[in-house]
Amino acid sequence: MAQTPSTMVSLGNPANHFNLPDVVSGKQVSLADLAGGKGLLVMFICAHCPFVMLINEQLAALGRDYGAKGLKIVAICSNDVTTHPDDAPEKLKAQAETFGFTFPYLYDRTQEVAKLYQAACTPDFFLYDAERRLAYRGQLDDARPKNGKPVTGKDLRAAIDAVLAGKAPSATQTPSIGCNIKWTPGNEPAYATAAAGS
Repeated sequence: MAQTPSTMVSLGNPANHFNLPDVVSGKQVSLADLAGGKGLLVMFICAHCPFVMLINEQLAALGRDYGAKGLKIVAICSNDVTTHPDDAPEKLKAQAETFGFTFPYLYDRTQEVAKLYQAACTPDFFLYDAERRLAYRGQLDDARPKNGKPVTGKDLRAAIDAVLAGKAPSATQTPSIGCNIKWTPGNEPAYATAAAGS
């Protein structure tokens, strides 16, 4: 199982535009559709990755716990389905329905949105404040497959709580770790690591 860290892009960067299909509803969802609210959480996830499978229930809990508190949430899968068919849109839809995701789950077929965000792994989290400026990029918590630590979401939840209170999260942020995004051969961005896929 490859372990790829998030790129830890600069705090303060603006949220990047996207307009992608929701695997559940079939409707297009754009950044503009998520306007308003006290913050925005963009999560790059997938269906097959063991790192995501470990936290699916916590991801669903984030939607339940914060969706009504002013946080806009969206998940995006950018994996190449030719090499990883378990991340095809119908499999993502099943994932969303199985765990009760209450947020849009988008499919980034061209991988251009992942490149805009400099997403590197699944899961990769980007939390923006009310002005859509990056306030947190890092891990959900310390849990990893087989390390025995509980999935609590404590790191990301602390950052979300700060943003919703109009405060800046701690600048001490630990990179997320996960499977590398499965880039289409020849489409790998310059920032992507050379780690083998899981």
